[in-house]
Order: sequence, then structure tokens, then C-alpha cells
Amino acid sequence: MRSGTGNGSEAERPGPPPGGYAAARARLLREGEDTGRPRRAALSRLTDDWLAALLASAGTPADRADAAERPGPPPGTALVAVGGYGRGELSPRSDLDLLLLHDTGLDARTVAAVADAVWYPVWDLGLSLDHSVRTVAQARSTAREDLKVQLGLLDARHLAGDPALTSALRGDVLADWRNQAPRRLPELRELGAERRRRHGDLQFLLEPDLKEAHGGLRDLTALRAVAASWLADAPRAGLDRARARLLDTRDALHLATGRATDRLALQEQDQVAADLALPGADELLRQVYEAARTVAYADEVTWREVGRVLRARSARAGVRRLLPGRTRAASGPGGAAERTPLAEGVVEQDGEAVLARSARPERDPVLPLRAAAAAARAGLPLSPYSVRRLAAASAPLPVPWPAEAREQLVTLLGAGPPAVRVWEALEAEGLVTRLLPDWELVRCRPQRNAVHRWTVDRHLVETAVRAGALSRRVRRPDLLLTAALLHDIGKGGPGDHSAAGAVLAEGIAGRIGLGAADVRTVTTLVRHHLLLVETATRRDLDDPATVRTVADAVGDHETLALLHALTEADALATGPAAWSAWRAFLVTDLVRRTSAVLAGEPAPRREDDAAWTPTELRLAGEALRTGGPVLALSSPRASGPEGSPGPPEPGGAELVVAAPERPGLLPLLAGLLALHRLTVRSAELRLLDPGAPGVPRTGAPDRTGGVADGPVLLLSWRVAAEYGSAPEESRLRADLLRALDGSLGVAARLAERESAQPRRHGVRPPPPQVTVAPATASHHATVLEVRAQDAPGLLHRIGRALEGAGVRLRSAHVSTLGSNAVDAFYLTATDGSPLPGDRAAELARAVQDALS
Repeated sequence: MRSGTGNGSEAERPGPPPGGYAAARARLLREGEDTGRPRRAALSRLTDDWLAALLASAGTPADRADAAERPGPPPGTALVAVGGYGRGELSPRSDLDLLLLHDTGLDARTVAAVADAVWYPVWDLGLSLDHSVRTVAQARSTAREDLKVQLGLLDARHLAGDPALTSALRGDVLADWRNQAPRRLPELRELGAERRRRHGDLQFLLEPDLKEAHGGLRDLTALRAVAASWLADAPRAGLDRARARLLDTRDALHLATGRATDRLALQEQDQVAADLALPGADELLRQVYEAARTVAYADEVTWREVGRVLRARSARAGVRRLLPGRTRAASGPGGAAERTPLAEGVVEQDGEAVLARSARPERDPVLPLRAAAAAARAGLPLSPYSVRRLAAASAPLPVPWPAEAREQLVTLLGAGPPAVRVWEALEAEGLVTRLLPDWELVRCRPQRNAVHRWTVDRHLVETAVRAGALSRRVRRPDLLLTAALLHDIGKGGPGDHSAAGAVLAEGIAGRIGLGAADVRTVTTLVRHHLLLVETATRRDLDDPATVRTVADAVGDHETLALLHALTEADALATGPAAWSAWRAFLVTDLVRRTSAVLAGEPAPRREDDAAWTPTELRLAGEALRTGGPVLALSSPRASGPEGSPGPPEPGGAELVVAAPERPGLLPLLAGLLALHRLTVRSAELRLLDPGAPGVPRTGAPDRTGGVADGPVLLLSWRVAAEYGSAPEESRLRADLLRALDGSLGVAARLAERESAQPRRHGVRPPPPQVTVAPATASHHATVLEVRAQDAPGLLHRIGRALEGAGVRLRSAHVSTLGSNAVDAFYLTATDGSPLPGDRAAELARAVQDALS
């Protein structure tokens, strides 16, 4: 028995046939002109009428001759919509949340028959049903024990039957909620915190859960519950619009998928955007993120206010216990809360930064920035009431800004993590776009890359926070912070965001009052903010053309230092996959070489300055002595205090392989790693001459008769196990020897594994892109750039294509960012010269074909 409330058989079920409702429902969802809120309301009304008819039929005895004259619900019963249905938020695939109320005097058999008359037709249509059967007292008792039940009953809405039952339930539940609010609200807050830990922040997720993620529909329900407690209330501005956007999106998602899902998966976003008449998935995500941001800000402000109210109630109760007859505690003269000055026109009160009584925003255009900077420096939130007043009354800043406004902006950005919360408060009331109109281009803009944790605008603020921690490394921290805030401002439009951003940054830097020379520096930093990391990870630093290109772009030592700090801050603010000890080493190495060139000195080479690691030098010496491959596998270590080795970095391993140069070593080793299910995060292949300083050759054969007389290939890998742990070093070494003598059959085994893999359906990644870099990239080699979706065996396929083309691999620089592989290969003909243009183009096509 599905309902668990009656004993009747299916043949005995009363009630009208469901076909009329089903047809009307399908017609409304398929052909109805209304969408959004009107359609949800229409669907709720249609469902209300149908369920009311079902309840009425339960009260009409089939064997009574006067049945037609006495239709109606059974006495002493009421059908109540609760939860989302109670609010009238009925999406196409939403559950029907129903409560059948009954008097205590009704016998169990009658109640069961009534319940069956309602529940079974719902099930017969395949609709999801969340149902319960209770008296008012039982419902009230269950709500006291189960917070989720209580939240659902707060939205109880009468559908049919005895309205007095529903009215009694609503009154009792609301009274209980308000009486128990000091105890239940902390529990409600913890539920929200747990959802956030499990589902993340909706406004930053590429595939957000519209209901459970922070800033979603569940949080809107919680805010309604807080308001119903009468202890605090959420900022109302924008909440209705945010609710409508999230619900409209969920409606379209239900219709696009035909399922009751709240997760906005990538493969559904284009269809959902089209159904909502939006230009594309990016605009859909942007609007969803904006709604989530509104909800999340209201959530933060509301719970802060709840905490303040509960603390105040607790303090008053304590005073009453200690001092009978006293009714309140005065925390300042006359009972007013203490106000501690923070800055001109800004004070601290009740744990927030608020405007002083003497503040006059209409006469003080710098006050919004001064208040924000003061709040961030003190580690305090900016009072929402103060922000609202600033937004409504502040005079506009003159252009260019006065020096104080610029200094307060830099102070805010340099205040560290507290600046993020303050910036969000300014954004919630539109103050950021009023100060910086171009900010609208990046506000809530998604980044369709798993490497990025944040939207573009939040990434810019996070980068400024990271840059603030690095400000001691540069002479002009104000320019570093300004460039950090603006470095991705060009992502709001089409084309190369670095070039577009430089144009925008030039105008913004002038608007905020920087001098001409400083404007040029900020513009250079924005234009080249990717230069160091892309060059260090994708170019051969021993090629003089590489370092000269960077030196020409940067121009001077001060800009180089600023760019170095900006590069690190940008990567750290992007996400854990964008920065590592290895990348930091490569960038620092490039900066050191560039600094030498800017000083008029020749760019140092690895062989000249012994920049090889001790492990690389040791393995190179062993390879020279033995004439065979050697390797070492270890866990990379993070940097500890003052450069000392820190703890091992999680989830990765460092593999160094040295072997006499021979064709096909790269694809063979890459294939071996794929067989061991090791994902390549980064790799670098270089040639080390036998005569390089520091390479031990003790006991090596004579140069004329030795077994390893040519260059040694050094391959430095950063790898991570797809699952489990990395293999033992001895096993890797044994398999490498077997691969070299042909007994392992790497290519055949990879092909066999790939054919056995099931085909996965999902978003089709963009096709691989293989290009030849301009000739200026290197004077000694042809640089082939490969961008593709990362996959097991990808580097193996690239290496085999290069080997089949009969070219010599001088060096390789491999990098994996999230799901994207970004690689560069320095190639020459067999005589060591760069490839002719037509042959380079032919090679690029061959590699692309191998990856397609």
C-alpha cells in the first residue's frame, strides 16, 4: 500500500479520472503563452482545483442516491499545500507537498480512505508527491522536532476542506516558531552553512545547483523563515527579482530535461538560455550569478543581524538575572551603543562600520571610499544601512579623482581578505559601478574554465587581495594594486582580453587621477599580465630570443618587479591548478634572466649558472656513465619559512628522467605514464650537453669510446595519480627499460585500453588547435604550439606525430590547466636548423590530425 494510510484496494479507489487535469497541465506547459511567474501561478491554480475536486469526491458516498446533491470534502478534513507548492512556486516537475489535516474524532479507516482518494490519482499521473496525514496537534509536534517540517508548514496554504483546521495550524505553527526562534534560528543557520560546504557558492559554479547551493532557493526559504520570526529581516531590494530569475531558470531546466532536476548542467545551458530568450549560456549564467549574489548578500546581512539580536537578548537576560529591577543594559551613555571613531565620518558600532552622526555624504564625495577603506582595515563589515545611505545620498566624485579618493581605493584593496566582504557590500548597492563604470562589463561574468574559481569581477578583487600580500616586494604598491584590480577588465568584451583590457585600463587609470607615467605603467601591466607565466611555461628560456622579447615588452626593472608580483597574485587568485612551486621557479628564473638583459648583461643560460637541480645533474651523470635511462620519483615540497623545504605538496609527484638522446623517447615515456594512470600536470624536456658545468662524469668512458657521447635528454615531470597513489620508482624504472627494448608494447596497450573505454556523453570539447609560433619566438628552432582537451595518452599521440615527421625535438614545455593542455615544442630539422615555413605548416596539420 503506497500511502500507508488505508486498506482499500485499487478497484475501490474513489475519485474522478485524472485525464482532464493531465491534458490541461500538458497544454499549459506546452502551449501556454504565459511563462515565468504567471505560468507557475496558473499551474498552481489548475492543480489546486484538481486536488480540491479529488478531496470533494472523497466525501461523496458512491452508493447514496442523493450523492450529486451533497458533494464536498469529508467533514473534519482539510487539504493543505506546504513548502514550495504552498508558496505557489510550482515548477513543471516540482513535487506536490501536501498535508491532509483531520480532526481527532475521525476514525482511522475514514482518514485512510480520504487519503487514498487524493494520493492515488497523483501517483497515477506519475507526479512526485511528498505527503503526510496528521491532526493539527500531530503536525505541531512534528514541526517542533523536525526543523525542515516546520519550515514547510510556515508556508502552509489552504486548498480544500475545513478552513478552520488550516487556520488553526498556521496560527499554532507561527506562534511556536516565534517563541522558539532564539533556539531554532542558530540551527537553521547551521543547515545553511552545511549546504554551502556541500554544494558551494552558486554564483561561482559552472554547473550550479539552483536550490541547494549558497545563494539559491533554499536560502530564500530560510530568509522568509527569519522574517516570520520577527527577530530580523533581510534586505528586500532585489530579492523578488532574484527569486523570479532562479525559478524561471528552474522552470526552463525542467522543461528542457523532462526531469525534476535543480542542477544547471553545462549541456543544458544553451537550451535553457534559448527557452528564456537569452542570447546565450554566458548571459544565462551571468543573470543566475547576479540573482545568487543578491540572495547571498541578503543571507549574510540577515544572519549578522540575527546574531546581533540574539547576543543583545542574551546580554539583557544576564543583566536582569544579576540586577533585579533593571530592564536593560546600557553599553554607553544613556543606554546607547558605544561608537568608536574609525575615520572621518566613520565609526564602529555593534561590530559594524557605520556612518557617524555628523557624516554628510551629499557634501563629501570621498566618503564611500573612506568608509569602505576604514571598514576593511578594521576587519569589520560595512553596515548595510550605511551603504544604502551612501548609495542614495553621496555626491559624485569629480573626474579625475582627487588624491584622497585614489589613496582610499588603494587602502581598501590593500587591506587583505576583509576587503572582499566590503567590496561586495558596495556592489550590492551599485556603488562600484558608479565609481568605476567599466566594472559593469565584468560584473558577475562567468569564466568557462575549471581552473578559475571565481567570476571575472570576484577574481579581480581576489587578485588585488593577493597582490596586497606581495606589496613589500615592489616600490609602487599602489600601481600593483590598481593593475591587479584591472588586469582582466577586458574580459567583458570580444577579442584578446589583454589588448582590450589595456585600452580600458588606460582610461580608468586616468579617471582615478594617476599621472601620465603611472598610466603607462598600469597599461603595460594589464597588456602583459600573462607574459611571464606563458613565456616561462611555454618557451625555451635558454633561447636568447625568449628573454629579449620579454625585456622589450617590459622595458625597465621597476615594471618587471611589478609584473612579477602581479603574475603570482593573478595565479594564486585563479585557483590551485594555476600555481605551483615549479611554475614559481620557472617564472622567477625568467625574471632573473630578463633583469640581466635589462641591465645590459647577456642572458644567463642554465649551463652558465648551474641552474639545474642537484637531482637533474646527478641523473645526467649516471646516464652519461651507463649509456642508459635513469629516473627518480619523489614528492614535491612546498616552500617553508625563509625558503626552507616545507611539507610535501598534496596529490602530486615529481619525476625526473635522464637518458642519452634518442628518437621517440618523449612519446614512449608519455605513453608509459598513461599506462600507469599518471596525469601530466606539467613537463619540460631539455638537452644537456655532456660538457655542462656540474655534471659528474667520474668513471665515465673515454669520449671517443664511451657509450654516451652525445647530449642527455632531461625530462622533468609533475604528475598526479588519477586515483590511488603513484607507482613505485623501481616499477617505473623496470617498465621504462622494457618499453625501450620493445617488450612492453606501449602503443598497443594504450590502443587496447582506449578501445575498451565506454563512450561518455556530455559537452563536446572544442577541437584541438595546433599552430606555428611567429619566427621571432626563437632564432634557433621552430615553435609548435598545441592547445587541446587534456586526455590520457595525449602527449603520447603528440610525440608519435612528431617522431613520424622526422623532426628533432630540442625542448618541450608542457602545461595542464584544468582540462586544457597548453604545450610548446621547439623543433628543428635533422641538421639543427629551424623548419622551413611550408614544412612547419605541414607538421602542424599532421599533429592536429593525430589529435582529432
